[in-house]
Amino acid sequence: MITVWKQENRKFIEGARGEGRVWVDARNVTRDDIRELESEYGVDTEIIMDILDPDELSRIDREDEYTLIIVRLPIFLAANEVSYFTIPLGILLFPDFVVTICWADCEVLHDLTNNRVRGLSLGDLPAFVVRVLARADLIYLRYLKEINRRSGTIELELQKSVRNNELIQLLNLEKSLVYFTTSLKSNQLLFEKLMKTRLIQLDEEDREWMEDVATDNRQAIEMADIYSNILSGMMDAFASVISNNLSIVMKRLTVISLVLMIPTMITSFFGMNVTLPTSSWPGHSALVAIVATCLVSSLVAMVLLQDKRAKKPAIGPVEKKRLRKKNRAIR
Repeated sequence: MITVWKQENRKFIEGARGEGRVWVDARNVTRDDIRELESEYGVDTEIIMDILDPDELSRIDREDEYTLIIVRLPIFLAANEVSYFTIPLGILLFPDFVVTICWADCEVLHDLTNNRVRGLSLGDLPAFVVRVLARADLIYLRYLKEINRRSGTIELELQKSVRNNELIQLLNLEKSLVYFTTSLKSNQLLFEKLMKTRLIQLDEEDREWMEDVATDNRQAIEMADIYSNILSGMMDAFASVISNNLSIVMKRLTVISLVLMIPTMITSFFGMNVTLPTSSWPGHSALVAIVATCLVSSLVAMVLLQDKRAKKPAIGPVEKKRLRKKNRAIR
């Protein structure tokens, strides 16, 4: 869908392309939108396809009629398996208007159209680009904090009971952090190129603002790296816990099977068609022998399966002094 925005009294309102600078906002682009962008605004088909590519990296190019800037934006979709990921946004700067192209909707574009970004003006298109990049960094930092909170909640659930659902959620969060780290590093290269080259004319105020944006972007990269390392260590720790629990269960099953072999072996003798020493015993001597063997085996199993790690009693100050004197005497 293509929407044309005009600015009146520092607020965006829907309008039509005419006199004055406008913002052509293309989101959830369809084939009809692609044809309209080609015919009405003169955007090349190859450029549109590059912008609509989910794996397109951030870059800046100079065409004959416009300047192309592609930046990676964060997006949150609760219905997706990986809720947090990134998408490319294409910004095309024409002399008298600006065009943005994105294959999905995101919070950054919502904030722009809902007039939540201060100082956003179509009268200065380079400053417009800087404000968009600054808003993207703010959303990145917000989503990173949300990912950290969600991972902390899942960790508390896993401490109670290790289940596959929580582990899959941690894996998806780890994927999101990888997507964020890759996109943030790609954006950082774009910021450095914008400040070094003259592809867009930035005044002194815009350059200072761009330096602040680059600083926030580096902070987001460091946060993503830290959270990714913590999440990776958490996954390794829970994998070790699962392996340890499995080893304990297998140990107990092995002990039980070994103990059950003893009464099985003894009762098998009574099933043989041969003369046994106990055949001359009066009464139900065979039954008594089997029951006694089972009881002994049960006691042996209890001894083998009980936790041998006894808690050490707390040592008081008097006992500590005695131990120190004893150690000195030994030395």
